[in-house]
Amino acid sequence: MGVEGTCDDRFIAVREAFETNFERGEDVGASVAVTVEGELIVDLWGGTTGTDEVEDPEANVWQRDTIINTWSTTKTMTALCCLMLADAGELDLEATVASVWPEFAANDKRNVLISHVMSHSAGLPGWDSPMTTADLFDWEKATAALAEQAAWWEPGTVSGYHAVTQGYLLGEVVRRVTGQTIGQFFAAEVAAPLAADFHIGTPAEHDARAAHVIAPSGTFGADLDPGSTTIRALGNPALDATVANTIEWRRAEIPAAGGFGNARSVATVHAVIACGGEANDVRLLSTPGCDRIFDEQVYDQDLILPTVVRLGMGFGLVSPELPVGPNPRTCFWGGWGGSLAVIDLDAKMSFAYVMNRMGDGTLGDLRAAGPLLAVHATLTP
Repeated sequence: MGVEGTCDDRFIAVREAFETNFERGEDVGASVAVTVEGELIVDLWGGTTGTDEVEDPEANVWQRDTIINTWSTTKTMTALCCLMLADAGELDLEATVASVWPEFAANDKRNVLISHVMSHSAGLPGWDSPMTTADLFDWEKATAALAEQAAWWEPGTVSGYHAVTQGYLLGEVVRRVTGQTIGQFFAAEVAAPLAADFHIGTPAEHDARAAHVIAPSGTFGADLDPGSTTIRALGNPALDATVANTIEWRRAEIPAAGGFGNARSVATVHAVIACGGEANDVRLLSTPGCDRIFDEQVYDQDLILPTVVRLGMGFGLVSPELPVGPNPRTCFWGGWGGSLAVIDLDAKMSFAYVMNRMGDGTLGDLRAAGPLLAVHATLTP
């Protein structure tokens, strides 16, 4: 299947790098998009959706409107909702979680700040009580269990990737402040104004457009100490990536890992941040509201991810350890298997790559790197 879509002539190297992924057999189905100053200048897709059981082969072709579970790239959407509420004066990111969610104070968590949750340093990267995958579809159970348990370390001292729990924690904060679920708030306040095809809790009318993830080949955690913090956090429940292909997962609001969209929708949302809070006549944040992203919260070896991380307010920040861009005002996040979103406020650029074939490991692989480096090379004088 060839690559389709549009690409400004100036960014032809991005298209070539994207096509190379398919030529090497590294991608099955994927999309990549770039905005500069709010304008969508790269919007490409190609391959197949992974839904091989369909009778019509044409229905297996990755289309312009194909969407896919983006895993942790969803976290950027949840973080944006919290930044918007903070910018509007409805949420204080330096306040305690318990100030808006009183039950959360249990087990000596009165001093956990919302900023700690935004920076994965709240000490709640997993559940103490046994959880099944089905329990992730039960919002009340998932959030109540987190409210009841104790933090695993002193909050704010170090990060430990809150791979799934961060979404429930921030989502419940949003619900307590607004009376809306995170999916409802995002749909009304972000997706609708921007006409962005991204969903946290995907309605049934989009099912026909949903591609299937192709799970990694390895077994997660096979090389890790069963008693490690990583296994304790990510092994309860131990997710089979193919759960993302189920209706139950698609319908549930899983704000750290369950968003459905494509590269265009991710880049469109992030263009607002790239442009200082406003893009295409839609303002979601003030310029100081965007600047909050760069308030460094943690810069150290993560307890769960196998890397040093520099974390701001809801996003990763560029660093020598993770040099995702040449400019200092660059933030990013990625998803399990390889999806990636990079936002460069200095260049007013947003980049997004999403795919269905997942790479091995928690940090994905380098398929997004080729197109991203081509963007940087084009924009750098």
